[in-house]
Amino acid sequence: MAKTYTLPQLPYKYNALEPHISEQIMTLHHDKHHAAYVNGANAALDKLEKARAGQLQIDVRAVLRDLSFNIDGHKLHAIFWPNMAPSGKGGGMPGGKLSDKISQDFGGFDKFKAQFSDAAKTVEGSGWALLLYDQEIDTLVITQIEKQNFMHLAELPILLGLDVWEHSYYLQYLNDRAKYVDAWWNVANWSDVDSRLSKVRK
Repeated sequence: MAKTYTLPQLPYKYNALEPHISEQIMTLHHDKHHAAYVNGANAALDKLEKARAGQLQIDVRAVLRDLSFNIDGHKLHAIFWPNMAPSGKGGGMPGGKLSDKISQDFGGFDKFKAQFSDAAKTVEGSGWALLLYDQEIDTLVITQIEKQNFMHLAELPILLGLDVWEHSYYLQYLNDRAKYVDAWWNVANWSDVDSRLSKVRK
């Protein structure tokens, strides 16, 4: 039997990010949307396993597209949740090695914040803004992805992700994505981002 993905618990209560991100959004986002990606990935894996056993005829291309979309949705959200911290504990400016690296690669935190915000606000349709690390040239990289089944730059680990699908903000901010992005900085968990950078930077 194929191994399956499981929905991780939030590292804080559903209302912990208020007033910046509402309890209603967090509940629906985690329990419905993230759970749907987990279930979708497991369903695709099951179809592929049954096809290999001759028990099911499938459209391989369609199933692999579903698998990619749902696995990527799961993986991105599994980073997104701990990338945020409860109100009063997140936000501000990063410290330590992360702060030094941001200053080195972007010319300061304000310039990084402006560029990352622009990336998030200008994603065409639904998608993500991501901060990646390229070990080959020891540099931080900002990118954006549309939807989520066409993932980030090959092999580059994700340090920070900001979900700008409408389900991540519409119930609170309606169509004002920019206002949501600006509010999100108040719950950014720099300790988590710094830890991720330390693990991948050698």
